[in-house]
Amino acid sequence: MMAYVLLMQTLIRSAGMNAAVRAVVRMGIYVGADVYFVYEGYQGLVDGAENLKLADWDSVSNIIQLGGTIIGSARCKSFCTREGRLAAALNLVQHGINNLCVIGGDGSLTGANIFRTEWNSLLAELVKEGKITEECSQKYTHLNIVGMVGSIDNDFCGTDMTIGTDSALHRIMEVIDAITTTAQSHQRTFVLEVMGRHCGYLALVSALASGADWLFIPEAPPQDGWEELMCKRLGESRSRGSRLNIVILAEGAIDTHGKLISSSYVKDLVIKNLGFDTRVTVLGHVQRGGTPSAFDRILSSKMGMEAILALLEATPETSACVVSLSGNQALRLPLMECVQLTKDVQKAMDEKRFEEAIQLRGREYWDVVLIFTHALIGTLSLLQSNFNIAIVNIGAPAAGMNAAVRSAVRVGLSQGHKVFAVSDGLEGFSTGQIKEMSWRDVGGWTGQGGSLLGTKRTLPEKCMEKLLEQIRNFSIHGILIIGGFEAFVAALQLTEGRGHYEELCIPMCVIPATISNNVPGTDFSLGCDTAVNAAMETCDRIKQSASGTKRRVFIVETMGGYCGYLASATALAVGADAAYVFEEPINIHDLKANVEHLTGKMKTTIQRGLVIRNEKCHQYYNTEFLYNLYSAEGKGVFDCRTNVLGHMQQGGAPTAFDRNFGTKLGVKAVLWLTDTMKETYKKGRQVFANSPDTACVLGMDRKALVFRPVTQLKALTDFEHRMPKEQWWLKLRPLLKMLAKYQTHFDDYITGQIEHVNRRSLSVESGF
Repeated sequence: MMAYVLLMQTLIRSAGMNAAVRAVVRMGIYVGADVYFVYEGYQGLVDGAENLKLADWDSVSNIIQLGGTIIGSARCKSFCTREGRLAAALNLVQHGINNLCVIGGDGSLTGANIFRTEWNSLLAELVKEGKITEECSQKYTHLNIVGMVGSIDNDFCGTDMTIGTDSALHRIMEVIDAITTTAQSHQRTFVLEVMGRHCGYLALVSALASGADWLFIPEAPPQDGWEELMCKRLGESRSRGSRLNIVILAEGAIDTHGKLISSSYVKDLVIKNLGFDTRVTVLGHVQRGGTPSAFDRILSSKMGMEAILALLEATPETSACVVSLSGNQALRLPLMECVQLTKDVQKAMDEKRFEEAIQLRGREYWDVVLIFTHALIGTLSLLQSNFNIAIVNIGAPAAGMNAAVRSAVRVGLSQGHKVFAVSDGLEGFSTGQIKEMSWRDVGGWTGQGGSLLGTKRTLPEKCMEKLLEQIRNFSIHGILIIGGFEAFVAALQLTEGRGHYEELCIPMCVIPATISNNVPGTDFSLGCDTAVNAAMETCDRIKQSASGTKRRVFIVETMGGYCGYLASATALAVGADAAYVFEEPINIHDLKANVEHLTGKMKTTIQRGLVIRNEKCHQYYNTEFLYNLYSAEGKGVFDCRTNVLGHMQQGGAPTAFDRNFGTKLGVKAVLWLTDTMKETYKKGRQVFANSPDTACVLGMDRKALVFRPVTQLKALTDFEHRMPKEQWWLKLRPLLKMLAKYQTHFDDYITGQIEHVNRRSLSVESGF
């Protein structure tokens, strides 16, 4: 049955919305729907006429990388009235529309739900006024609503992330990185004001990701006397050798009496009490703009697909839903339940029940922020634990490694441990390149790419005896390994050696860190977000270089070993025509179909193509072969170019996601090591040696951070190709093909990606 879908955006504007528009339009067309644009939000819905236009496939070509929204948005007071909603209902019925997809904030989505509940009475009134017939009214007896939340503040309960939040964090981190260099040069203090009138998510994550000295958010006003404590903390940081201070402040920050804390007040306070050269930077609407990040493009694409499925499956009894994110899954949740929970947070803040507000947001990492920003450094190690922890990087460097090391060192010190950093991997461990770390030693590490400790691929089997000697010499009670597939293999070898060496009967934790995202036990490895963004930005430039030239197809090769995550995620983020990966074997028939697709595409208004190839997708169909094939078959229609991205995917500053992710992983790992070390010496090493859950990989499973024993993960690992046997992201590939206009089937995607039993499970956390 033909479905009619209306796509509109409300006043909220955030990067990534165009990717959502593209996904809704193309998924709608794919399933046989007529998809209409509504320009200028609810105002366009009320005004009708030229504001409602039928979209086609080409309407959303080359928009995935654009910020803002191509269909516009505007304030609309008239939609708040019944007269305005009556006019909107008439416009919908005249176009044969009774499905509405809305991208906006909680206010806009609430308005859409009110529109839905009034729908029958609005149609009855239109019939009474003679504007529509009774037959027409009976044809459109119900209005289906699905919402997607676009808000840089991430202030909507029920979803891990809203569209635009990650891109806003990219803008903030770019500014902080730029500020840090001048602040260090001139020994300055910077007060950075970010958006967040009612939600401190941007400020909180920015503080974690930047290593800020102090933080103000509206959900957690500082206690009376905070001025003295803050100045003491800033002064202590300088006395320990830091050349700068960063204070992050959400625009809605208040004290416990409800009085606004302004950035200028904080600046004057620091100058008066400490005499530091202090400057204020207010980011403002720069946070809303710019090119959307890879995370936002992929998030929006998944949400757009799920929105169409929700409308197709809707019945007259179906309540309005909102598409949310839980880990890597797109879920549908009851719209008004999510709206109510969001309002409950604001109500708690208005009534000064701030502890409840933090709980509703989810406070797991708020406590970490208190350690990193508000606690006095000199008081953190008063309690000595008598435990020693070693931190080592193994494998290739990946962005975010340094953030994980920094947080692990500082949390370890806060627990009273001695923390030793190992240089140059296990090779450095075996030769005694081990240094005891202080709080100051890891200052400024979060924003630096690569591995400041140094990392190598050496495995324990190459240096076991010398490694054991160093563990004895430094009395190591726990080891934190940060790295890629070699890190997992190293932990496995060390665990299997416990039966022969008592020194190895100690807790071990692996934090997966690799651009390849090929470590078993986690959905995301530290560094893969930065790598995808680096590849995406290059592909954006490649696509732009084709503007104004003759028809051209680009073949781009990514890294990743045998794992195709990097190629697939990049392809989805840039709107590639095809992505070749090892996990989905290709043959000459597939290549023929791809060439024919691009040949046909070049005869339209779209005169460029992009093919992504994983470096080991096929033994024989390498980049040179594909170039020759496409060049020969496209002769007279298009020409071909190649680009091998290479190690540029490993470099650069970490994204906000990887900085924050690394910080979380480092904290969680050290706290787990602390508890496990206590159990080790309570029960004895021999009992400990037989326990498989004392050597684990710490990874993300959907939305939770979980510890999985390396010995259990062994059976789930393809050691020949260095990756897990099953990978969740393969279920995204049908979406990639559909958005590129290939004939594909969504049965596997729907079965794996959408779990009906979870669609009504509601989470109140929004990322704190």
